[in-house]
Amino acid sequence: MKKVFQLLSGITLLVLAFAACTKVDPLPSFQNGAAPVLTASATTWAPLPADSNNLGLRFNWTNPNYSVDSASVKYVLEIDSVGRNFNKAVSRTVSGALTTSMTNRELNTILLGFGFAFNTAYDIEVRVTSSHANNNEQLRSNVLRIRVTPYKIPPRVPLPGTQRLWIVGDATTFGWNNPQNPPFPAVRELTRVDETTWAGIFQLSGSGSYLILPQLGNVWDNKLAVANNTLPSLANGGAFGVNLNDNFPGNVSGGAGWYRMVFDFQAGQFTVTRRTDPLPERLWALGDGTAGGWNNNPPTNQELTQLTNGIFQITMATQPGRFIKFVSNPGNWQPQFGGSSATGGVLGANFGSGGDPDAIPTPAVAGNYRYTLNFHTNRYTVEVQ
Repeated sequence: MKKVFQLLSGITLLVLAFAACTKVDPLPSFQNGAAPVLTASATTWAPLPADSNNLGLRFNWTNPNYSVDSASVKYVLEIDSVGRNFNKAVSRTVSGALTTSMTNRELNTILLGFGFAFNTAYDIEVRVTSSHANNNEQLRSNVLRIRVTPYKIPPRVPLPGTQRLWIVGDATTFGWNNPQNPPFPAVRELTRVDETTWAGIFQLSGSGSYLILPQLGNVWDNKLAVANNTLPSLANGGAFGVNLNDNFPGNVSGGAGWYRMVFDFQAGQFTVTRRTDPLPERLWALGDGTAGGWNNNPPTNQELTQLTNGIFQITMATQPGRFIKFVSNPGNWQPQFGGSSATGGVLGANFGSGGDPDAIPTPAVAGNYRYTLNFHTNRYTVEVQ
């Protein structure tokens, strides 16, 4: 046994000696890269719509000089509006190259996706982050600020040639009646909110369907409709177009009640949103600022004209230092509407469950004034005539 122990000890010493004599090469050492420096071909961007296919902006950055093949380096370019710290950035990934470019159309699409308005200048921020292909050793560049002005693009849905829209359908209180002779009821005509958007406030039954027509008078051509009204997602909005297969579904998720519909031709989308309060059918002015005074049985010439759905208007002669309110049911003080400014502002309301709004003071100079009440914006204007 002693001899065996001596033999093993000798072998161990021999192995240790051999290991001590064997030279091991040092492990490779990789140097850290340097953050890339980002530049752009311009610091302002405001192209014309006709140049949408042309080069918009080119971005270049320096090599971060990782100790790897430069063709394997990954770069992520990020674009976001100022102040969001790139939390909602649109990104583009580039491998190996030290540059990327965008056409005017590509950049314009990104900016409109941020909610930017046409022909309005905004500031955006741009940065690039380099890394190995597996995202290790990320290095961020400087942040560029660029002044951009999105240009107007054609609406996704063509605008109605009549520039007007009307609602029909058994989902509404109007039914499918399509009157052939004017004057057509103003309450059924949607209000043009801006160049490419129309809106209406309607009472829906929670079932049935409806269509939006560019012309009443038994004319069913060029109707606005949806492709498939069986889609549950269309209950309160979605895509629409001209002369599509199906009527708009009336089975709104909120059930029967009052709703505001908005048709955005620019985006090709409509929305249907529940309202707590109804749209007044008729309105009358009263108060010591009117000829009929505070008598809540105002004369017929103090009834407002409904121009389109939700827009009421009247022109009156007023004297300074007096007040005006509006009621929708003469003989009753609710619903009533008013405000605190002689020049226009927020339209206050009491539909019967709250405090009364202020009475609108008459302008400081006597004269004829046009009052416009807008139930889409819940505001009123006062304009001298």
